[in-house]
Amino acid sequence: MAQRRTMQPDDLFALQFLNGGALSPDGERVVYTVSQINAEVDKEYAALHLLDLASGESRRLTHGEQSDRGARWSPDGQAIAFISDRSGTAQLHLMRVDGGEAWQLSDFARGVGGSFAWSPDGAQIAFSAKADAEAPDLSKEAYRVDRTVYRFDAIGYLDGEAQDIYALDVASGDVTRLTDDRSNNSNLRWAADGGSILYDANMHPDAARVMTPDLMRVDLAGNKATLLSGWASVAGASLTPDSQHVVFVGRPDDGKPIGTKADLYVLDIAAGTVECRTPSLDVGVGGGLSLDMPVGALGAENVVIADDGQSALANVQRGGTNHIYRIALSGAESWQPVTSGESAVFLLGLAGERLLYAQTSMNIPPELYLKRPDEDAAQRLTALNEARLAEIDLPAWSRLLWQSVDDTEVEGWYLKPPTGEAPYPTILYIHGGPHAAYGCGFHFDFQMLAGAGYGVLFLNHRASTGYGDAFSTAIKGDWGNLDYQDLLSGVDHAIALGLADADRLGVCGTSGGGNLSCWIIGQTDRFKAAIPQNPVTNWRSFYGTSDVGIYFAVEQMGGHPHEIPEVYARCSPITYAHRCTTPTLLVQSELDYRCPAEQSEQFYTVLKAAGCTVEMLRQPGGYHGASIRGAVNLRRAHNDAMLEWFARYV
Repeated sequence: MAQRRTMQPDDLFALQFLNGGALSPDGERVVYTVSQINAEVDKEYAALHLLDLASGESRRLTHGEQSDRGARWSPDGQAIAFISDRSGTAQLHLMRVDGGEAWQLSDFARGVGGSFAWSPDGAQIAFSAKADAEAPDLSKEAYRVDRTVYRFDAIGYLDGEAQDIYALDVASGDVTRLTDDRSNNSNLRWAADGGSILYDANMHPDAARVMTPDLMRVDLAGNKATLLSGWASVAGASLTPDSQHVVFVGRPDDGKPIGTKADLYVLDIAAGTVECRTPSLDVGVGGGLSLDMPVGALGAENVVIADDGQSALANVQRGGTNHIYRIALSGAESWQPVTSGESAVFLLGLAGERLLYAQTSMNIPPELYLKRPDEDAAQRLTALNEARLAEIDLPAWSRLLWQSVDDTEVEGWYLKPPTGEAPYPTILYIHGGPHAAYGCGFHFDFQMLAGAGYGVLFLNHRASTGYGDAFSTAIKGDWGNLDYQDLLSGVDHAIALGLADADRLGVCGTSGGGNLSCWIIGQTDRFKAAIPQNPVTNWRSFYGTSDVGIYFAVEQMGGHPHEIPEVYARCSPITYAHRCTTPTLLVQSELDYRCPAEQSEQFYTVLKAAGCTVEMLRQPGGYHGASIRGAVNLRRAHNDAMLEWFARYV
């Protein structure tokens, strides 16, 4: 048997990643999307595949150097609509399932958005798109802003970029515009009678919490109605089969601290009343497991309603796992898990009693699975990377539990490198959010670091989701205290177990993880190297420059900067940056509007002035998640720089 090798940076360009799937209306076939990078041209492409469940045969539906995504079955199961950039811009396309070439349906100058839905009779497709007009060149032309939040990460300046809703007649190609209101309108769901469309409306000009949508309805004459407004979070809204109720994951704006769990709610449209269906569930519906893969279509907040309208299926995160629960929509509160195990599962669809989902685990990227909700056994449908991974000596891993300060139990994991002997040089990898979590899912960065001989320690510190509200809300107005102590106690635990080498430690993380990386190196010199990426370093300037600063900073700190300046200063890594002696590589996306470049630039300047070894890797054109889902050359540069910096200093 040939000796297996360790994971290498170029394996990122050989792995295939599942990017969504959909069951046919009769539950007999699955169309799914697979993306892969072409390393020769540094481009990522995506293709559609069709799987026949009876025969097990799979065939590729689309070919070529383009991205084909978001496939949706026509109601009669005879055609598939999808979005493709094969013409140069993203446009709606249609293809017959029984063969033949796809043809283009839309022809918008700036393309269409990612949200579309078939009408119940299959005669129309509603979709979202930017106004079909030439956008001004804001790099050359003067312009005014009047929005509370006027630019948004990965979108840009919102005037001219916010999307409206259109209806396309499939037979004639005629397009009717249904909304025109400066909001960003998306996530479309038709009513059963085909007369109206439920949609999410966010990024209102006067809104500070621009990511949280209102639930709206528009009829085919363009008449709009607001169904739900003013909540702290809303996601995954779906109509019951009779279109009399909306089922969604959310949290009311009731004064509870940020990080409080979301629940499943049922909105009675006629009465305007809302009922919580999971009040006694100790962890949140939806969840926030972080995955270091370009699989953005595998959302944790999907909600699928059973045909009889009596129950819904939704994801629930508990600790480091993510599973599907069945939740009763009326009567006594009732919920029970449908899937289980040390894995992360993401709901994709339900046809009759056939449930389609994606599943990933520590050493396996997402694959498609099928099961009946009332049965234990599941059928694995794809093996996208089985042959490739068989060549690789994948890391063993251990689940860790320990008592942190105040005797709170913290959960974490340790990936052991396939080579070398313990204690290992170890990288503490910190998740962002901070209301997110690590767990039993595939992370390419972790695998790459383990392949290079590092142990990887990742854990769910205070503020992480999946452990109850007291845990996830514990750092409000107190960033850098309990979260920091959880992280350092986790390092101490790994050292005490003989896993981590106390003299060879590195630390890194993105966003909130970048914040904590910067915080750590201002408090201790235990780490030999640090790589904060797109961090928050100065809460006061973040408040005024981030696309979420005007509400997120207030929620996290407990007030506006002028009200509690001492809290903003105390919780900002920039306050302690002058003490830093750890060699630091800042990775910063230049078009990051979530944690703007000025956050890294301030930290870089203070470290330079203090004589600390520091460099900055800039990512031109990159947004907040550029190292995971951005341009391939930026992903490559990030991975190469990470390995080089840790090799130099750890």
